[in-house]
Amino acid sequence: MGRRPTEFADTGTHLIARPKLASSVSFLLLVAEGPDKGRKFVLDSSSPSRSLTGKSASCQICLTDPSVSRRHAAFDVVDRRLRLTDLGSSNGTFVNGISIVEVYLDGGEFVRMGQTVFHVQQEEKGKEVALSQRRTFGRVVGGSEEMRRLYPLCERLAGSDVPVLIEGETGCGKEVLAESLHEMGPRANGPFIVFDCMSAPPTLLESALFGHEKGAFTGATSSRAGVFEQAHRGTLLIDEIGDLDISLQPKLLRAVQRMEVQRVGGSKPIKVDVRVLSATRRNLDEEVAAGRFRDDLFFRLNVARIELPPLRQRRGDVALLARHFWDMLGGKERPIPQSLMERLEAYSWPGNVRELYNTIARHLALGELAGEMIGDGARLTDGPASVGDSNELRGHEDYIDEVVAQRLPLPEARQQVMDEFERRYIDAALMAHGGNVTKAAAASGVGRRYFHLLRARVTKT
Repeated sequence: MGRRPTEFADTGTHLIARPKLASSVSFLLLVAEGPDKGRKFVLDSSSPSRSLTGKSASCQICLTDPSVSRRHAAFDVVDRRLRLTDLGSSNGTFVNGISIVEVYLDGGEFVRMGQTVFHVQQEEKGKEVALSQRRTFGRVVGGSEEMRRLYPLCERLAGSDVPVLIEGETGCGKEVLAESLHEMGPRANGPFIVFDCMSAPPTLLESALFGHEKGAFTGATSSRAGVFEQAHRGTLLIDEIGDLDISLQPKLLRAVQRMEVQRVGGSKPIKVDVRVLSATRRNLDEEVAAGRFRDDLFFRLNVARIELPPLRQRRGDVALLARHFWDMLGGKERPIPQSLMERLEAYSWPGNVRELYNTIARHLALGELAGEMIGDGARLTDGPASVGDSNELRGHEDYIDEVVAQRLPLPEARQQVMDEFERRYIDAALMAHGGNVTKAAAASGVGRRYFHLLRARVTKT
C-alpha cells in the first residue's frame, strides 16, 4: 500500500530564520463508494509534489479498485484550491458526473475514478507548513512555491544514499537536479557519470553499462570499463531509464541490487560502490502495465521519487530564470528589455527550462535580429522583426554583417549566427577554465552532458 500524502510530506525543513508559511488550507478526501469505502486522505501544502492517485504502490493515494489505472489522476493544493488532473487514465476522471482533464475544486464535489467515488471536503484549518526560503538548490534555480516545496525533500535526499527516481517533462532540468543531489551530498568528491539510455545502439548498451573485455565482440580491441565502474565511489545517473531495452533490465536490476557488474566477455564479477539516480520523461507505471518495464526494477529504482514541475506551473520562475540566464550568458552590463520579459512571461514554454535558456541565448546573440522569435520557433504577435539595429550584439557585429550580406533565408541566417555564438561561447568557457569541461559546464549553468553535446555539435559545424 502506498504512503499517504501526510506521511510523504514529512521530509524536514531547511533551517532558516522566520520562514514563510504556506497556505493553511487542507482538503479531506473521503472514499464514499468503491472497494476502499471509508478510507480518508488529507491533502495540504506540505506535500513536496503532486499526490498521485491510482492502484500502483508508488502512488501516495493507493487504491485497491481494479478499475482505476496504475496512475489515474493527481491532486495538489494550489492557491487555497485543490487541483485535480487526469493522467491519461483508461476510464477517465469525473467531477459531479462531468469528464475532466484538469479542474480546480473548492470542496463539496464528488470525484469518480472507476468504481471509486471521493467526496471532497475542505477542512476549516490545515496545518501551516514552513516553506524553504531557498531560491536555488545547487545548480537548480527556482523561487516559486512549487520549487520551494521540493527543496526540503531534495536536501534530505542529497544527504542519503538511496536510489532516487526523477520524473518530469523533457527540458525541465532533471539532469541538473541529479547533479545537484550529487554535489550537495557526501559523494561530491567522487565522479558524476551520466548514462543516456537513448545515446547508444541497442547492441552496444550492455557494453556501455557494464564494460567489456578485449575480444568480447568484433571491434573490442581493448578492455573498457562501463559506467558503473566509472562511477565507483560516486553517482551514476541513468537518464531516460524508461527507454532501456527490456532485455537489459534484469542485468541492471542485478547490478543495482548486488552492487557488482560483469563485463561483456568477462568471467568475474566486479564490486562497485555507486549511488544510482534515474530520470525519465515517461510514466513508468504505464510502461510497467504495458510490459515494457519490469516492476521489480521500477520498485528498486523508486525508493524515493521527485517529480519536477513543468516551467508553466512554476509561478514567477520564468522571470527569475530569464534574468539568471541573461546574466550568465553575458548580459550583465545591460538589463533584460522589459518588452522581452513581458513576452517571456506570457509564453507557455512547452520545452521548459531548456527552451527558455535557448531563447535567452538567441536574443543575446542576435539582438534585434531575434525579433519576434521566442521559445523554440514560436512566433510573437507584436509586429515584424527589425533588422536595422543590432547594437545589442556587442562584439559580434562583424559576423552578423557577413551573414546578413549573404541574403540567406531568415531561418538559415539565424542558425548560422546561433552556431557561431555557441562556438565562441564554448571556446571562451573552456579557455576561462583551462580546458576543464566540468568547471566550464558548471560556470555555464548546464549539465556536463549537455555541454559535451554542444561542444561536439559546434565542432562539427
